[in-house]
Formats: sequence, structure tokens, C-alpha cells
Amino acid sequence: MEAIQHFFSSVNGLVWGPPMLVLILGVGLFLSIGLKLMPIRKLGAGFRLMWTGRKATGAESEGEIPPFQALMTALSATVGTGNIAGVATAVFLGGPGALLWMWLTALVGMATKYSEAVLAVRFREVDERGNHVGGPMYYIRNGLGQKWAWLGILFAIFAAVAGFGIGNTVQANSVADVIEANFGVPHWISGVVLMVLVGLVLIGGIRRIGHVASALVPLMAISYLVAGVVVLALNASEIPGALSLVFQHAFTPIAAQGGFAGAAVWAAIRFGVARGIFSNEAGLGSAPIAHAAAQTKDPINQGMVAMLGTFIDTIIICSITGLVIITSGTWTQGVSGAELTSLAFAEALPGVGNYIVAIALAIFAFTTILGWSFYGERCIEFLFGVKAIVPYRVAWILAIPVGATLKLGFVWLVADTLNAMMALPNLIALLMLSPVVFKLTREHFARQQAPGVR
Repeated sequence: MEAIQHFFSSVNGLVWGPPMLVLILGVGLFLSIGLKLMPIRKLGAGFRLMWTGRKATGAESEGEIPPFQALMTALSATVGTGNIAGVATAVFLGGPGALLWMWLTALVGMATKYSEAVLAVRFREVDERGNHVGGPMYYIRNGLGQKWAWLGILFAIFAAVAGFGIGNTVQANSVADVIEANFGVPHWISGVVLMVLVGLVLIGGIRRIGHVASALVPLMAISYLVAGVVVLALNASEIPGALSLVFQHAFTPIAAQGGFAGAAVWAAIRFGVARGIFSNEAGLGSAPIAHAAAQTKDPINQGMVAMLGTFIDTIIICSITGLVIITSGTWTQGVSGAELTSLAFAEALPGVGNYIVAIALAIFAFTTILGWSFYGERCIEFLFGVKAIVPYRVAWILAIPVGATLKLGFVWLVADTLNAMMALPNLIALLMLSPVVFKLTREHFARQQAPGVR
């Protein structure tokens, strides 16, 4: 076990080194500039499209689920332990400055997520069961041609395996930890309960996942945000100081204090970007797999809905978590992960705050396991055909109680490493297919501005 951990530590240091961080931020910045900051400028239009996309019209019947449900399915996979445990880990290891790097990653990540969804809808296919399938493996093969098909195969392999980390065992592990800490329930019981609940939903496929996600995701996100705003209101006097720490230590080292070991600027950048990507998944190539199933004929509209996922996940939800932790002062007490977030909420809301975090994390993780199961199934279908879906689904369900009993540090390490491995093929494809995204975007808005077109 020690040798395996050492191997993953070495690989992690390599794949999350400066080249990867430059690539992730660089691709996002390149796409943002190429799109003339459209994702930021058209944020309001994106929210309007999300609202009107709650039900598909008859003219836009291609696909399995309405655009809103596609976004909620993608959000169900992204809004997870990264928003609670991941943000806390970033602040614990990189200091308050890590939060600013998470924000910057999200701002350029909106262009990345937009581009992924545009390509997913533009190059999607219909499989032998009549379902629309898409994502990086399809836009690599159909957009770049057969000579690049190997890159799509690599993505599908990495994503199918990575799902067991970021989308399964990490989630189950974090739930089991926080449930035991707050309610005294053993890890294995939490794992078995999660396994049964996930299994019941997965029987219904993407349509049932879409229905569950569209009901649970808004409810859990709004509830958590309300609790976070209440805590920030109670800590209002500390907010200016917290924001000062965030901006100051994004660019200058922070000394050790209390249980905090201190952090260099590089640590703030590394953990801010890594945890930001872990949370919002912009650049990983996972979310476009869900958006490819949307009932729409317009890649641009679905892209504008998709980019909201990054904004909601990081700019809104992660910001609340980070500011609650920093304003509470608990980030210097030597604890990390979900335990740190629980401690921060409990400081402001004694006897209640830690339970809010425990319940929120459990629901966040449950929906993440659902969303990622769909991603993994689509990847395994791309590699081996529809016959491989049921065996993959069985393995997915059985991995949940196993993940619930693993050591958190090792699980995070593996998930972090596999994240970078699946991001590489996708980022290469986004760069090579960026002219397609720019062209489709220009044509779309040119049509909107044409005389007689509203």
C-alpha cells in the first residue's frame, strides 16, 4: 500500500505541476479571448435560457432530457464534496489566497465549459438504443477525424476509471466520515445505504437521473447557500478582513500560525486551481457528456446553459464555503476537509451548523455519484458498446461501500491524479476544435442581430 501511495504521489506531482496548471488556465483564457469574453458578458442570457429550458419544445425534441435537466445532471456531478471538503482542503494547504485562484479558474473555466457543451451537441451521435451520446470522445472522433480517434479512446479510458475516484469513492468516503463524526453511524452502514439508494435510481437510466437531479440539486444548493449566508451575516464584521487575506495571500506567502503550517504562493495557486477544477470540472470533459443528452438542436444555447454550471458551482457555492471558513478563523486550527467546514459552521451556529454541513454533504455526494455513474457508462459504451453498461453499473454500485471505508488521503490523491489524466486529451481537443466553437458562436449571434430576428 505504501508503494502504491508513493507511486500516485509521484505521478500527482508530475501531472499537477506547472505545465498542467498553465494548460488548464491557458486553454480557458485562450477560449475566453477567442469568444471575446462572451460567457461573462452573456451570463444573464444564460440564466434566461436555463429558466426557459425547464421543458423542451416540440421543435427541439432531439435528445433525452430538457436543457435544464441536462444542466442539473451536470451540476449534480460537480456540486459535491469539492464544494465542502475540497474548498476546505485548498484553504488548509494553500491558505486563504487559494480562494482567489479558484475564482480565476472559474472565470476562464466558463469559456471552457461553454466550448465543451457546444462541441458535445454539435458532434453527438445516436446509439443503437436510440439515445443521444456525446462528449470529448465523440467530438474528438467526429470533429478531428479517425486519425485522432486514439485520443478519444484515451479520454474514455481515463474518465471511466477516474469516475470511481472523483465521482464514487471520494464521495462515499467523505459522506461516511462526516456522518460518523456527527451521528455516530459506522462507515460501512453509510456505504451500504448509499449503495442501495444509488442502485434504485440507476435502474431508470438518464431520464430518472435527470428527474432526481432537477429536484434535488436546486433544493440542496439553495438550502446550503441560505445557511452559508446566515453564517456570513453573523460573521459580517470579519468579511473585510477575510477578503483582504484572500487577495493578499494569492500573491504573497503566508506564515505559519496556530495549526496552519504556512503556505507559499505556489501552494495557493496549485491547490486553488486543482481544487477549483475538482469542484467545477471545467476542462475535465465530464459535463459535456450530460449536455449531449439535452433536448435541443442549438449547440450555442446549450453551451450558454452549460457555462452556468461553473459559475454556480465555484463563484457562488465554493465562495460561500471559503468565506465561512476564513471569517470563522477555524482555518488556523489544524483540521482539514469536511471536518474544517463543519467546524466553521458550528462556530457560528452551535449545535446546528455541523449537522447542516453533514446533511448537505451527504446529499451533494449522493447526486454526484448519480451524475458520474452516467459519465462512466457513456465512456464504457464508447469503448465496448451498450453490452458493457450493465456490468459497469454493477461495479459502480459495489464500489460505493468499499470507498466508504478507505483512507481519505489516499482516495483524494488518486482522484486528483486521474482528474489530470482525463483532462489532457480533452484540453488538446478543445484547442484543436476551437475554430469550430468560434465560428458557430459568431454565426449564432450574427443571426440574432440580423434584421427581423429577435
